[in-house]
Amino acid sequence: MSAESFTYTIYVRATPERIWQALTDPSLTSQFWFLTHSTDWAVGSTMTWHVAGVDIVDAEQVVLLFDKPHRLSFTWQTFTPEFGEAVGDSTELLAALASEKRSTATFDIEPAGAQTKLTITHTGFEAGSAVLAGVTDGWPIVLSSLKSLLETGDALAFG
Repeated sequence: MSAESFTYTIYVRATPERIWQALTDPSLTSQFWFLTHSTDWAVGSTMTWHVAGVDIVDAEQVVLLFDKPHRLSFTWQTFTPEFGEAVGDSTELLAALASEKRSTATFDIEPAGAQTKLTITHTGFEAGSAVLAGVTDGWPIVLSSLKSLLETGDALAFG
């Protein structure tokens, strides 16, 4: 099977440093992404994901690259039964998500005149990936919410 990926670019009226802070500071991340990470952000360090009242701990959830404020990369989350229950995923969807190999999310942050270019590249999917389908819908929402938060002071409201 061929490997597939998802890439999405958005321009934000904020400095690269401010975008970096939003991606790594739990007090900001929780506002636009509805989750946080516990980590020291050192390359190779594990990341605990806190989402929907569930703490997802896995030794394979790690920071891959930390080049402040230019590039951040980490392995994607582990899909546990507790996560599936908390977010309302069906048993079938959760099984499909959990059966896939771990993917990688990479943020590239580049100055672009008076704004900053923010690109997410999510890689490591096989054809027909359920995780790829989820991030294809999810990343534009997350990054639009980040943009709104940094430009207006208010993240997007969902649900």
